[in-house]
Amino acid sequence: MNPVTISTLTAHIVALFEEDDLLRDIWVLAEVSSWKKAASGHIYFSLKDSGAVISAVMWRGNAYRHTWLPGIGHQILAHGYVGIYPERGSYQFYADEIQPAGRGQLYAQFEVLKEKLAAEGLFDETRKRPIPAMPRRLGIVTSPGAAALQDVLQVLSQRWPLAEVVLFPTLVQGAEAPAQIVAALTAANRFGRDRSLLDGDPVNTILLVRGGGSIEDLWAFNEERVAYAIAASETPVIAAVGHETDFTIADFVADLRAPTPTAAAVAAAPDRWELLGQIRQTYSQLHRQAQDSVAKRHEQLAEARRRLQRAAPLRQIDIARQRLDDAQERLPRALIQILRQRKERLAFSAARLESLNPSSVLSRGYSIVQRADGAVVTAPQQASPDERLLVRAAGGKYAVRRERGVKIEK
Repeated sequence: MNPVTISTLTAHIVALFEEDDLLRDIWVLAEVSSWKKAASGHIYFSLKDSGAVISAVMWRGNAYRHTWLPGIGHQILAHGYVGIYPERGSYQFYADEIQPAGRGQLYAQFEVLKEKLAAEGLFDETRKRPIPAMPRRLGIVTSPGAAALQDVLQVLSQRWPLAEVVLFPTLVQGAEAPAQIVAALTAANRFGRDRSLLDGDPVNTILLVRGGGSIEDLWAFNEERVAYAIAASETPVIAAVGHETDFTIADFVADLRAPTPTAAAVAAAPDRWELLGQIRQTYSQLHRQAQDSVAKRHEQLAEARRRLQRAAPLRQIDIARQRLDDAQERLPRALIQILRQRKERLAFSAARLESLNPSSVLSRGYSIVQRADGAVVTAPQQASPDERLLVRAAGGKYAVRRERGVKIEK
């Protein structure tokens, strides 16, 4: 009998595992049955199928490289090798890469969360706020080394250099990214509002941006906690995650979705040259309106002066004096004319009166016959026979008597 130690036996088994090419480089299809992340960052989990279970581990360095990591019950494809854990005398799977068993699984998770958040009203347009037109301070939530950051900064410097830009750095992919994104959004909301941090204006708009990638790369922006953080933001959020055709949960929750980071910068800030053009146009319009208004006021002033001159007291006195002079000139002529007319009328009346004077008639040989009572006899019938009558002639009066029997002729 030649007994061996457990360590020797274990070393022999390890050598056997290491000599097997299949066990050194292998992909496995399995379901995650347990999942635990240690304080060290290492992940310990189990893989199973309908007939067997194997313990597995992923070291911290490999875990940090992953944008998406599974949970219990997820079907995955895992790459790595099988080795012996001497302290327990058991074999286990050492994973260095994990992928979903199919893109359909991630899309299914995406749709489930999308339906849930939509039912809660996080996508409603009524809760979304307008983006400030002329921001004084912009917050950018992204990775400091991201190309998207440089694109945004370049566009902002060209369009609206008046705005201050504050970067709130975060990972944009990997298992640690969701928590960092939430923390960055929180910091952006506190910035400028919390006087213990910094005096000044608060952030007017938050740009949540990153470049394109696979669904796994963008998965941090499909996390539920990130969606709630965006919805809870007091500051309007513009989301620009991935390329134009990429959509994430963050895009639906944000106040505005931009197709690219560059488009997000365009949406967040106005074009200074366009504004300057509008200002120049407005200035020209105001200048023309001012000139027209001044010209109109000059015309009104001139007309008012003319009316004032016409209505001025001295002017009225001058006019009255002129009218008085005219009246003084016309009055003598008018009096002479009136006297002439009156004389003519008097002469005419005198002539008519003279023509009607009885004395004038009598001087022409006519006489007036009167009865004793003074009544004028104009017809023979008015005198009685033997009645004594008085005859008035031009030379005087004399009495006559009507004879009886004298025939009256008509």
